Order: sequence, then structure tokens, then C-alpha cells
Amino acid sequence: MRAVDLLPALVAVPSVSRGEKAIADLLASYLAASGVTVNRAGHNLWFEVGQGRPRLLLASHLDTVPACAGWSRDPHVARWDGDRLVGLGANDAKGCVAAMTEAALALRAEGATLPGSVVVALTVEEEVGGQGIATIRPLLGEIDAAVIGEPTGLEVCVAQRGLVILRCVARGRGGHAAHAAQAVNAVHVAAADIGRLAGLVFGRHPRLGDTTAQVTRIEGGRALNQVPDTCEFFVDLRTVPGITVESIVEQLRGEIASEVHVNSSRYLPCATDEAHPVVQAALAAAGRERGTVSRTTSDWAFLSDLPAVKAGPGDTTRSHRPDEYITRQELGDGVAFYRRLVPECLARLAAVPVKD
Repeated sequence: MRAVDLLPALVAVPSVSRGEKAIADLLASYLAASGVTVNRAGHNLWFEVGQGRPRLLLASHLDTVPACAGWSRDPHVARWDGDRLVGLGANDAKGCVAAMTEAALALRAEGATLPGSVVVALTVEEEVGGQGIATIRPLLGEIDAAVIGEPTGLEVCVAQRGLVILRCVARGRGGHAAHAAQAVNAVHVAAADIGRLAGLVFGRHPRLGDTTAQVTRIEGGRALNQVPDTCEFFVDLRTVPGITVESIVEQLRGEIASEVHVNSSRYLPCATDEAHPVVQAALAAAGRERGTVSRTTSDWAFLSDLPAVKAGPGDTTRSHRPDEYITRQELGDGVAFYRRLVPECLARLAAVPVKD
């Protein structure tokens, strides 16, 4: 089955994060019928073409966000409408799943002699940072490089930001609003701290720029006539390589009065030297001269120990929006990109001594 036929079948199966069983069942049956050995852990799937090292990982995700308001059609009635396939997940990232799958199966069917092997991992819960690629990473064995399938327009992303969520708690002293002089308003303390946040610099990366901080939620007060004694606010930090969570927390604690707690720090920033074989192979396969960077997170965050790039068909600006789509041209170009990339990358990796 070609990607143009596989993709509508994938989009037709709802697979919102933590609800991927049906799509995993469908893909597992299809892959088994195609003659490959399918490995499964939960609803994560992976298979391998070729043998031995070096081993290249192609990874993308099966899950989607829930459909938002504004769709002009049923998001799971997937059909080609001229050059476009409209449907939830068509762009993010079932197009990558279909393209990676066709590329690997085509190399196998052609009997291509690969200087190593390619492992294709199709995983769950990427949109919620759950039981996906991080869970099966230890089961995949030695991996020498990775390509993360996300809709980048086949631009080769060599760095991406990380994500840290901080929970900050401002403390005050409660009291009657009519006697505010005897109280300390925690909301005012928090407001002053939020103002200070806007002027702080946490570190800079030559390609990704500054670490950015945005307050995304604030909550304080229990009654309309009572001075709040606590106020809690959350800070979304988009981090860059070379800056640690510990250094950010230490800096913040020295600058603001509120308590600073790390709520989440699983999404690590990532970067790969452009001289690395996986980058050079991806650039050659995509016909690009230089890599780009990504401001969004992905499963690359859970593979930060590997040299990797992020690249795939589709356009990231269409993700998580009504009437999400991918074009037939983009999908075909994606298949061709991965077919060129696999042998090119394995050959380049094979020319470098393998570290056991």
C-alpha cells in the first residue's frame, strides 16, 4: 500500500493521545501483512529493515490532539480532495508515519543492500509527553542516529527548544479588604515578580536565540472582600541547549520574592552539530544547504542522547488547527526524502568508527 492510500486509512481512525489502540492495531496488521516483524509495547510499534550497525532510527507519532472548534467537515472522514487530504492528524504527524513506513517497506521490497539497518518507531502520546518513545527507547537497542518525523516542510531542523514549566507561589498576609494596610496582598507580590520576569535574560543560543519566559496561568484569592494570602502563577520557559534548569531556578530565586518550584522539565532542548553524518545526509536528501531550528518541542526531547534531526512532510503552521491538511505533493516528496536519507545516512555513519 502506498502512502497516498495508507494515510487516509490512518486519518480515518481517531487516535487522540491515550486512545491509540485502534490505530496501532491497524498498523500492526498492515505491517505484518507486508512481511516485517512487528514489535509492540503497549500501543507503540517498531520494525527493522536491514541488519547490523550502524542503526538509524526513524520515529514519528500516531496520536493527535483533540479536534478543535471550526472544522468545516468531519475530521475523521479522510479523502483526497484534489491535491489535499484534510483530516485530523493528516499533517501532524500521520503524513510522516505514512511516508516513513512506505519508504522503509519499499527499500525492503527492492532488496536494497543497506550498510546497516533502519528502525522505524511509530509511537503514542507525543502530544502529552506520556508513554511513547521514552518508554520504548531502552527496548530498541543500540541506535547511532535518529530522524524525528514532524511537519517541517522537509527543512532539516538541527536544534529545538526545550520546555520547562515552573510553579511560583507568592506569599502574603491575609486580611479584610477594608483593612488592607494591615495585610500583605499576595497578588500584588506576584504581579511585581511577573513584572521582573519580563526583563530577565536566562541564556542565549547562537541559532535558537534567548530562552523565553511567559506567564501562562495565575490564580489567587478566596473571596472578593479578602486580601489574598497566596497567589500561584505558572511560567512557561522555552529553553535552549547549554542552559540548565538548575541555573534558571537559582537565578529566579535570586530575583523574585515568590517561591520557585519545577513543575515539569522532561522536554530537554536538543542540538546536533551540522557536521554530523545524520545532518549532512538529511541535507543531501532534502536538497538543502543548511539546517534550520525549531521553536516547538517534539519526541526529540526524549532522544537527546542521540545525534538527531527533525524533518518531515507537511507544514507546522497547519498543526492543531481546523481543516488540517497535507498535499499529495508533500507526501510524495516525504517518501522520496526518507528513501534517499536512509541509505545515505547509513553509508555516512558506516564510514565513522562505531562506538560500542
